[in-house]
Amino acid sequence: MNALAHHRHAALRRIAGWLAAAYLMALALIALWPTPVDRAAAGTITRILVFLHAHGVPQRLDYPLIEFTANIALFVPVGLLGVLLMGRHRWLLAFLVGFIASCAIEFGQLVLLPARVATPVDVMANTAGTALGVLLALALLAVVTARSSTRPARQP
Repeated sequence: MNALAHHRHAALRRIAGWLAAAYLMALALIALWPTPVDRAAAGTITRILVFLHAHGVPQRLDYPLIEFTANIALFVPVGLLGVLLMGRHRWLLAFLVGFIASCAIEFGQLVLLPARVATPVDVMANTAGTALGVLLALALLAVVTARSSTRPARQP
């Protein structure tokens, strides 16, 4: 990795550190909230789905699919920020962190939060989100490295 690529990767890592801190606080709130976080929005989401279905959107787009997709999206930052912080060669570790974090969250909900529902489907969705984040991070680092290696280094 040339100096420019190293500088860009270091800048990405600093930004990722700040984003990871904010993200982890939000994730902890979402995961450990005593009641389902979508409870307040459930009625609105259901009304939107009824409207969409009445206007031709297939019934396959339902509440469980939206919840599954939201769980995927919630964990994309785990993989993305994990790879940016730990480096591309530790992508598997970033993936495992997401999987283990998801298992821990679901176990915590099962044991500590009686109003929450812990499911293996959530672990699958969260892990899929982590995997997607890992792939996005690897692609981002490849682009940053490729762009940096094609530009000549600046002369002092």
